Amino acid sequence: MHILCYRCKYIDRHRHFLVGEVVCMRYEMIGYETCEPGIGILSLNRPEKYNAVNQHMMMELEHFWSERENDVDTHVIILKGNGEKGFCAGLDMNEAMEIRHKMNSHQFYHAQVRMAKLMLRMRQAPQVIVCIVHGAAAGIGFSFALSSDIRIISSDARFSAAYINIGFGGADMACSYFLPRMIGAGRAYEFMLTGNFMSAQEAMSLGFVSRVVERDILMDTALEFARNMNGKNPAGLRLTKEAININMDIGGLEQALGVENRNQALIYAELFKDPA
Repeated sequence: MHILCYRCKYIDRHRHFLVGEVVCMRYEMIGYETCEPGIGILSLNRPEKYNAVNQHMMMELEHFWSERENDVDTHVIILKGNGEKGFCAGLDMNEAMEIRHKMNSHQFYHAQVRMAKLMLRMRQAPQVIVCIVHGAAAGIGFSFALSSDIRIISSDARFSAAYINIGFGGADMACSYFLPRMIGAGRAYEFMLTGNFMSAQEAMSLGFVSRVVERDILMDTALEFARNMNGKNPAGLRLTKEAININMDIGGLEQALGVENRNQALIYAELFKDPA
């Protein structure tokens, strides 16, 4: 169990307790550790359930990513799934089936929006996110990989926009935004309309992932990437991620150049200190 302490003005009796002026949140469905200065490891921690996302995990991930907004000491986060079974099988369907009878359409929409915002929080996080995937990344697990910056996978990894396989639309949890931009609209249509799995080999050939390695060196490979980036100027890393996010939707070349030029000037000012 991971315990994170932070200053707060409220207490949730179920998951928080007061220590002086500090409120501590117990993480049970996720884990987080700083493996070395500047590099953190976030783990999905329901291995017996294929790391499927339930309401408890969703709330912990909400808190985790909101905390990262002001975390200037962490530059790279490695995201992984605990256990041998796989990265993340998607939504916990057993729980979902239990609560669906209690929800009207308005409540469902609220829950949908809340969970989808996890993808936005990942893109807004100032840290570079390196996602390592073994086994299946399905449904929201696929979207976690899509919302990361770099993907490193094992040869047995596979991905599915499984939403359509459970009766919903295949465009869900930012999949219809990211996937066509990453692999092209033609193949993206195929995967979202069929729910078929994308193999590790397809993921590599389509440019979706950066490396396919054996499972036992996934973390070593991710750490190699993380250490490389952690050695860069932190402002450079953050502004590069920001520029990529903005320029994916920018109106044209002139606007894209404007973002890049602004960022480089900001970094120049930091590095060389403008004269008074």
